Amino acid sequence: MLTHAPFLERARAEHERERDLSARLALGAYLVSRLVDRLLGQDEAAGAQDGFLWQLDAVRRHLRELPADSPESAHLHSITDAVPVGGEPLAGLRLGLMAYAYFLEHEGRLEEALEVLALAVRTHGIDVPVADFAGSALFAGRLNRLLARWNDATNCYHSAESAAGESPDQVLVLRAQLGMSAVMRGRGDLHQAERMARAVLDRATELSLPEVGAMAYQDIGVALESQGRLVEAVEAKYQAFLRTGDTLQRMRVLGDLGTGLAELGEFTVARVAFEIVADSKCSFLVRTNALIELMDLESVNGNRLAFERRRSDAQAVGDRMPPSMTADFLFKLGVGLARFGQIGRARDILTGGLTLTETHRLNTWYFRFERVLQNLDACEIREPVLSTFAGPVPSSAVREMEVGLREYALTAG
Repeated sequence: MLTHAPFLERARAEHERERDLSARLALGAYLVSRLVDRLLGQDEAAGAQDGFLWQLDAVRRHLRELPADSPESAHLHSITDAVPVGGEPLAGLRLGLMAYAYFLEHEGRLEEALEVLALAVRTHGIDVPVADFAGSALFAGRLNRLLARWNDATNCYHSAESAAGESPDQVLVLRAQLGMSAVMRGRGDLHQAERMARAVLDRATELSLPEVGAMAYQDIGVALESQGRLVEAVEAKYQAFLRTGDTLQRMRVLGDLGTGLAELGEFTVARVAFEIVADSKCSFLVRTNALIELMDLESVNGNRLAFERRRSDAQAVGDRMPPSMTADFLFKLGVGLARFGQIGRARDILTGGLTLTETHRLNTWYFRFERVLQNLDACEIREPVLSTFAGPVPSSAVREMEVGLREYALTAG
């Protein structure tokens, strides 16, 4: 199997799109990964060190041809600068690799992030500190979950929980349990996902861990929303928003809160939430999800021009979307086209989405596509299940959210 293939695949795809700089960056990432791979597996054979130094020099020559103001180029330079040429410690190299892995996740390049994360873990050798192992396993679990690799994600979260159990850091244990809750949700076991998240919330409250409690509230909200319990879902997500201190995590919570408000027909306040997220500097995945939701709002409001503009923005980055986000995009695109009377195009899009969800075993999404396709000829595109059980949100609660979000938008801007 070709090592570090995701970087070469990106280089090929960017070359075909005639994006020369992006292709050279991807090739640079491949060369740096091969260099670190060789360093970590280097033997003491005669001439091995000379060959490695020659390879290091060649990689640095390639990187010098990349723009100095490119964030990815800066990460690659940082890694090569930290490559030891003697017997120096690998701590600096490990930090550079981890920073690059998080950058790749931020940009939605999940396969590549997994590659770099694996290299970072290997810098420890055979004795990985417990906390580092648990943290890396959580990171790998999240990446695999976003890629809908449920078995791999489950193994990572179980490994993280087991390792964290040997340390006094209960935050890692509870985060691993929330990761498993998210896997259950992705596989369609919504009640189990909710139960697991509530158990974490109770434990986090007991241990006075507000950030973990915020994460648990968020997961509870998503599970409730998937069950059609929209009022409870919105209230849980707003509690998560209020308790979250980290700005980037707050954007994730805010995006989900906007989704719940839109499901309840509170489009004005939902738009406020999505626009805050779309205009923020948070991760690619969170910002793109906000774009998809804004596209959906435009189709609900019958604004064809704005719908097409949002569709174009989201479609331009479609190759970077993980499977679950692609399903969400195709679903809302198909439904939006149907709302504008383009039933033939809508059917093609939704059928493609159904195939995607079957391939990746996205069970909850599969049934949503199936229901809409069954009713498409009658143009009954709305999903009855999600709205039947949702009672009205108390207007005072919605107004509180709207005022709070507008005030936050002013401070964030």
